[in-house]
Amino acid sequence: MAGGRRSGYASHMKIANLAKAKDDLSRYVDYVRRGGRVRIFVSGVPAADLVPVAVAVHDAAGDKDLADLERQGILRRGSGGGSGALLRPGPKLSGKPSSDTVAAERGAGW
Repeated sequence: MAGGRRSGYASHMKIANLAKAKDDLSRYVDYVRRGGRVRIFVSGVPAADLVPVAVAVHDAAGDKDLADLERQGILRRGSGGGSGALLRPGPKLSGKPSSDTVAAERGAGW
């Protein structure tokens, strides 16, 4: 059963025992990332399935577009470690509120 394939219902799924899965984990993850599935057995008993992470259709298309732009050098994706300063409120300003300025401009027919 180690690393083999079954016929019939489970023929689309690779089969691996736990020791084989641990030894070749990166190979199995690559296989799953391409859409495959791996069933892991412990002492001949099914214990886990290694399956692709579900992604919404529009997210997958957006990721493909972003990957294309990144390959072309048009953009560079962030690392995800955004600064906490972006979430803090800005400085308090003195003077007339901007809503008063907008209302005055609208009243003047701008």
